[in-house]
Amino acid sequence: MSEPHGRAQESSAALPHPLTGERFPSPVPPGSGWPEDPAVPTAPVAHDAVDVHRMAREIDDLRALGGAMSVCRACPRLVEWREDVASVKRAAFRDQPYWGRPIVGWGDERPGVLVIGLAPAANGGNRTGRIFTGDRSGDWLFASLHRVGLAVQERSEHAGDGQQLIGTRMVATVRCAPPENKPTITERDTCAPWLLKEISLVQGSLRAVVCLGSYGWDAALRSFRTLGYDVPRPKPRFGHGSEAVVTSGGSTSVTVLGSFHPSQQNTFTGKLTEPMLDAVLARAAELAAEASGA
Repeated sequence: MSEPHGRAQESSAALPHPLTGERFPSPVPPGSGWPEDPAVPTAPVAHDAVDVHRMAREIDDLRALGGAMSVCRACPRLVEWREDVASVKRAAFRDQPYWGRPIVGWGDERPGVLVIGLAPAANGGNRTGRIFTGDRSGDWLFASLHRVGLAVQERSEHAGDGQQLIGTRMVATVRCAPPENKPTITERDTCAPWLLKEISLVQGSLRAVVCLGSYGWDAALRSFRTLGYDVPRPKPRFGHGSEAVVTSGGSTSVTVLGSFHPSQQNTFTGKLTEPMLDAVLARAAELAAEASGA
């Protein structure tokens, strides 16, 4: 989620990546060597909602989809914000380059579990280039994923740090960090084809979707309905531990699970505890294992 600025003096000079030491300007140009960057320098760029719809419809490969997604410029307000945060850095990270581009889906290409969040953090994923990485929410999420056997490490700090997800993929409903963590409805809808296409490309293996917050819950149900799944009516209500089963063709089913978002607002107040988050992620892991016969 976006965070209060507290940022240092503006600087676009090339700075060393915390892990590799290679120097990058902020934002990072596509195909310049940043760890896990799916884009090439000539990646096609979407400049408006029409471009997003067309490109999402035409691309049928996850990596190519990620490459196009990672250079998207369809929402002027979000482009300006993410790049401003990347060049006028938070003081604590003034010695680091910022990714400053949209955050792509990350993890297993044939996942049994999909985790859907709202949007990247201004000084988290927008800095590190990996979803849920580099902020307190990500620390909570990855620690829980590790405890239930869905991640190889308990922390995710930077792209290229060796972290891997196990049978799991993570996506954001909106791929750019929004001001005050509040994308507009137009921005949400402009970005929706990226999420829809990504779900369509992994749906064959998918058995559980963990929605972090009501925003992700609503996006998941909208996406499955658009893809032709039978979604219960009236729309299932979001809550921590909520479950809704969506089906396709009367045979393939996916269980959509609700979890409170691991934001500091929820974790500091005790609204979300580690056992609560573990229980939802463990349930997702169990559903995926049952479907695979593990």
